[in-house]
Amino acid sequence: MKNVADLFPLAVTENAYSYADYMRLMEKVVLEKRTTGEKQSEDLNHYTRLNLARMQRLNKTVVVTEELKETINNVTIPQTWYILTEAWCGDASQNIPPIVAATLTNPLITVKILLRDENPTIMDAYLTNGGKSIPKLIAVDEDFNELFTWGPRPEEGQEMMRAYKANPVKSYQEFSEEMQRWYIADKSLSLQRELRVLLKGVWLKNEF
Repeated sequence: MKNVADLFPLAVTENAYSYADYMRLMEKVVLEKRTTGEKQSEDLNHYTRLNLARMQRLNKTVVVTEELKETINNVTIPQTWYILTEAWCGDASQNIPPIVAATLTNPLITVKILLRDENPTIMDAYLTNGGKSIPKLIAVDEDFNELFTWGPRPEEGQEMMRAYKANPVKSYQEFSEEMQRWYIADKSLSLQRELRVLLKGVWLKNEF
């Protein structure tokens, strides 16, 4: 089990957002007609507004499967799930609300949000095919032993991204809209199945 305490100094953990605080940050930047992160543009502002609306809706409507609830409730190890993200990220808007919803029944799991561009050392340690793809979930125990990682999207969505990059016959905006339609149809079930597999792996590791 890899220890990643050096990636999470006190300054990082103390400045991490709770999910409620992160939602308030998103509301704030939308009101100020900007976004989070180093890059600022009208397009990113537009995506941030869309993402806030998506997350507010999903916070009310996401349904956690009974199977994932049972797996979550079997967690007996105190742990923190750090999620790297930025407000403009469409994948984050679809995945973070169900991740948070899944944890609500087990007080041993704490979710903390970290902004990608403010935490380059952590992001560089969790690249996806060399890229700074978000959201990225890193679950650690109380001693900062890495339990599992996930992200930036479910495997089916990741395969869609790989296929698009290999043969970009449509604009990225068209592809992004296609990806969002997939998320809506999937209803976070792919994500929830993948979380169950990861959590069961942690349980097995701690049984033996």
